Amino acid sequence: MKSGPYRAIVFDMDNTLLSSRIDFPAMKMAVYTRLAEDGLLEPSIGPDGMTTSQLIVAAQTAGRMSQRQLEELWALVARFETEGMHGAGLEPEAAEVLEELERRGLPLAVLTNNAREAALTALAETGIAGRFRHIAGREQMEALKPSPSGLLRLHRLEPHIPAGAWLFVGDSWIDGQCAVDAGSPFAAYQAEPDELARRGIEPIARLCRLSELLALLDG
Repeated sequence: MKSGPYRAIVFDMDNTLLSSRIDFPAMKMAVYTRLAEDGLLEPSIGPDGMTTSQLIVAAQTAGRMSQRQLEELWALVARFETEGMHGAGLEPEAAEVLEELERRGLPLAVLTNNAREAALTALAETGIAGRFRHIAGREQMEALKPSPSGLLRLHRLEPHIPAGAWLFVGDSWIDGQCAVDAGSPFAAYQAEPDELARRGIEPIARLCRLSELLALLDG
């Protein structure tokens, strides 16, 4: 039973395992508007080219944000997440691929910037939570993706598996950057090729369907 050089698989959640309805652009603009109105961002910082989490980090770096304001921002983000994940279904072939990976004995993990509790609920509602040995949300990270901190934490939980043997599967450049900075290979699932190129992310594979992951492992 082949798995190539890979001994563990990490998945992003939204739009990789779950067909998420989270309105990420609206979430980002809501956070940016709150930060700008409260004077928490440097004037040179705008929303273009940044993720929601990067905007929050930029505001923290500016040093004008209170703990209460930070908590209110994450509560705002959580509302978008909860609304967007309500009733979310699985990506095509996700259930079958996860079943096969588990049959092969590969440790499986989820790494998401969402709150862990919301992730657990969504994964349980779609019937796949039990497939994963580890489920890490933003509370398990020192900094959100594209920071590698969450993936490095997963590495530490399985110290017998070298970083290069963890394959990270995700749909976004932030997943790719996280993998690269943690020393792990990245397989892009339905990711925007122009955005990956702009960010300098070169995946080891570009997957149009999740079942192509099995072919990659068998290759």
